[in-house]
Amino acid sequence: MAAYETTRPAPFGAIATFHLVQWFSDFYAALVAWNDARATRAALSRLSDRELDDIGLCRGDIDAICATRR
Repeated sequence: MAAYETTRPAPFGAIATFHLVQWFSDFYAALVAWNDARATRAALSRLSDRELDDIGLCRGDIDAICATRR
């Protein structure tokens, strides 16, 4: 029975290109998460104390909620 080597080295620049694409993807994901947290903070800040109490939150919980969304 013959054994064949099935692995080949990656083409020149493929790894660097992959890392560059991954970096942009991570950057975009961080930007989306930051914007979601910002929008959530803004929406919760617009609610009155009574409305926040209706959903089981207080004003001090807003920053903690937005921090966990990142």
